[in-house]
Amino acid sequence: MTNVAESKSISEPEELTLAAEFDQPNRAQWQELVAGVLRKSGVIGEDFEGAPESKLVTRTYDGIEIQPLYTAEDTVADAGYPGLPPFVRGARPEGVVTTGWDVRARFGGPEAKAVNTAILADLEGGVGSIWLSAGGTGLPVPAIADALNEVYVDLAPVVLDAGAEYEAAAEALFEVFAERDIPASEAVGTLGADPIGLTARTGEASPLAPAAELAARVAAKHPKVRTLVADGLPFHEAGGSDAQELGAVIAAGVAYLRALTEAGLDVDTAAGQLEFRLAASADQFLTIAKFRAARRLWARVAEVSGVRPEAAGMRQHAVTSPAMLTQRDPWVNMLRTTLACFGAGIGGADAVTVLPFDAAIGLPDAFSARIARNTHAVLLEESKLAGVIDPAGGSWYVENLTDELAKVAWREFTEIERAGGIEAELASGALAERLAKTWDARSKRLATREDPITGVSEFPNLTEKTVSRKPHPSLVEGGLPRHRYAEGFERLRDRADAHLAEHGERPRVFLATLGPVAAHTARASFAANLFQAGGVEPINPGATDGVEAVVAAYRESGSPVACLCGSNTSYGEQAAEVATALKAAGAETVLLAGKPTDEYADVTGFLFAGCDALEVLTGTLRELGVQ
Repeated sequence: MTNVAESKSISEPEELTLAAEFDQPNRAQWQELVAGVLRKSGVIGEDFEGAPESKLVTRTYDGIEIQPLYTAEDTVADAGYPGLPPFVRGARPEGVVTTGWDVRARFGGPEAKAVNTAILADLEGGVGSIWLSAGGTGLPVPAIADALNEVYVDLAPVVLDAGAEYEAAAEALFEVFAERDIPASEAVGTLGADPIGLTARTGEASPLAPAAELAARVAAKHPKVRTLVADGLPFHEAGGSDAQELGAVIAAGVAYLRALTEAGLDVDTAAGQLEFRLAASADQFLTIAKFRAARRLWARVAEVSGVRPEAAGMRQHAVTSPAMLTQRDPWVNMLRTTLACFGAGIGGADAVTVLPFDAAIGLPDAFSARIARNTHAVLLEESKLAGVIDPAGGSWYVENLTDELAKVAWREFTEIERAGGIEAELASGALAERLAKTWDARSKRLATREDPITGVSEFPNLTEKTVSRKPHPSLVEGGLPRHRYAEGFERLRDRADAHLAEHGERPRVFLATLGPVAAHTARASFAANLFQAGGVEPINPGATDGVEAVVAAYRESGSPVACLCGSNTSYGEQAAEVATALKAAGAETVLLAGKPTDEYADVTGFLFAGCDALEVLTGTLRELGVQ
């Protein structure tokens, strides 16, 4: 047999032209195919005129239209290169290829020893910096040194979050530096002063001047320590859109820049005193675009402020969205935070905090903290996400989304500036009104399950085991509200669970399934999923044969509420008769899984895709006697 490796007859492979035998496809052909699919599904009629793909367009809460397809015709302005204005592709020319992003974990709680134990465990497990909450009802500021016992703060930088007590917390950290004989020129960290964020949280004005004066003192002695944080989380948790969060955080950065220069710092040094904190959500593409757009926005601010290009890069700290976390089925939060971490990392965030999956319930335990830090490890070490700078760069979709988001966010920023700046907007309530309007729009989509929440509004698990944790220290309140997307459904689940604890059984709804299993399965599953989202147990008798069989099964259920589930054919043949019979058998409420119609006099409500599930469930619980 010929030795292939030694054969001299093998030449270089010819160029492969795999598509040479096919005609070059064009957009019109694709549109024709889309139209065919949409006609079959009933989305458009045979006489539809226009672009069929318009029926597939979605919109963000900022009104940005997301097209179903992007091509080379959708290119936008060149995003440039990493380390160079406008910094869309990254603030550092080398990216984080050799180091990965800074793995930053959050720590808090009233007991210094417990906090210290958690910090040391996370540092041993791969965490690179420490985000330490102190003050208020949490870790006492004088206990900061104890919490940092045996921590090499010159290697693992500390980022403080002490609210109104930021000056005392800063002093405590500097004492730690002094005790460890760390030269002022080598000390690293962030003091976390954020009077604007404090105003947003408390509703009470917090002056900028003391923070700016602290920054001026710090910059003179500790060149590697940042003083101020412009935090977008208060605006995100109030229900704001991505552009509203960006506009507010850029406006906060501008306010700090003004205060710092008024305190005597040159504009380059002032810019270097700032870090920006932004939420990263499970919408990976919007998260990628958000961090890219944020750098572009700040680059423009820096340019008009006279900041030199080498000092104009934005230092970004990404935090997985607290608003998206659920208390119910919290294990799903692991998936949400993984997507958020992915988006923030791909988007070029300098530091990323993955909140533990139980963060919405209470203080994390060792297991949840381990999962949070290992999320970074998998993405960095196994998936090698940091191996390429801005890997999403050049994507027609991502570049367009970045560009559109930057434009909308800039409009939000300029509106804030025209109104007198972020402090004036917070004082007047104008910003709060815009955030509330967005939250109202989001709430409607959450209630109708257009924005689904897996494990809560979709595919809930009524038999899940309750996860208990030590409570968080009391949160600062009085200003912008803190929302979680699952809160509406979880309140209903709490009511249903309280009923279970008091009466020994869950509130129940009888599913009046009409006809064979194949005829009612789809709508019965839809109805069961909806009821379980409110903690209501659906009783499904399976296949039924005739009105008498349905009524007999209903009587055994003992529920005052029944829901008809069947096909359109079975509804036409049986719905009216079954509804009347159920009423006669004692049903106080008869619902129907299907589109609203006035054909059935004894049907009092309808379940359908797009219905307000929260409204339906609230009414159902009331009918079931659940307080």
